Amino acid sequence: MSTELASTYVWHSPLESPYALAGFPWLQTEGKYRRLPIDPDYPLPSAVDNLANNTAGGQIRFRTNSPKLAIQVRLAGPANMYHMPATGQCGFDCYEELEGTLQYRSTTAFDVKAAEYEAVLFDGGSTETRTIVLNFPLYQGVEEVSIGLEAGAAVEAPPAYDHPGVVLVYGTSITQGGCASRPGLCYTNVLSRRINREFVNLGFSGSGKGEPELAHVLATISDPACLVLDYEANSVTPELYAQTLPEFIRIYRESHPDVPILVLSRISFAKELFDAESRELQQTRKRMQMELVHSLQKAGDRHIHFYDGEKLLSRHAQECCVDGVHPTDLGFMEMADNLEPVLRRLLSRG
Repeated sequence: MSTELASTYVWHSPLESPYALAGFPWLQTEGKYRRLPIDPDYPLPSAVDNLANNTAGGQIRFRTNSPKLAIQVRLAGPANMYHMPATGQCGFDCYEELEGTLQYRSTTAFDVKAAEYEAVLFDGGSTETRTIVLNFPLYQGVEEVSIGLEAGAAVEAPPAYDHPGVVLVYGTSITQGGCASRPGLCYTNVLSRRINREFVNLGFSGSGKGEPELAHVLATISDPACLVLDYEANSVTPELYAQTLPEFIRIYRESHPDVPILVLSRISFAKELFDAESRELQQTRKRMQMELVHSLQKAGDRHIHFYDGEKLLSRHAQECCVDGVHPTDLGFMEMADNLEPVLRRLLSRG
């Protein structure tokens, strides 16, 4: 850390009170910024185990009257993705309360080749006590983070969420946030701000395949308000998906018979405009999801629902992606726009 920066801030650990952390269900028992337990009762696939260290969806929440804010970060590694901005992969961004709502304030600026950085998020700001939310990197691990405030500034606990219970979103690289330009634009973070609930992002890039071990582990997360299953894009084949999806739901239902479950089919990919076989495979998987949900509803499950993911990017579907698959910021905002009313209805029933 630069001597000048170190001497002009008082440094705090967000692991200490009154700071609040969200998005890491095992943090209090394991003390690690990680999305799954270190040693679960059910063995994790190795790729999922590694990706669980990526901090997608994690948030630091607090209130302060400090007119300046800095951050010091030690990552598991530097930025290394060709199709995603380093600010989304490895950066933090800052939301600050203004007139009662959280507004985007700034993003960390740092050397993308470095695994450690420090950044000033704002200086010369308000001295009124207000809420701050810092969003963790989407595609990198965070070994350590410190918050720098002005000497003498107050720190208070953040306000409680509007409702108890966490929203769990299990899925793919898209769920994890690829390829948002900064963390706050991942669709789970957008929805967390809008609905004012804790979201746990369980997107595992290329590896969210619906293994039963993951269903068992997710079922141990306490106080779930809703489970969103958004892993079709990693489902490998329609045949395998037809095996994993009902089993995943069955396992989760054993522990949570009344928690709303939303089965979300995937967004459209650019290839499907030009490749009839790819289009038919997508439609086959979607029909299977719809039929499964309908059959479970007929069997008496009043808390399972389906939503057509093709409607998530209904306005500019092919212009909302980086590589034909992963959304841009525009794509994530459209996804949040369309998912928000669906989730609000499910959560109000819960």
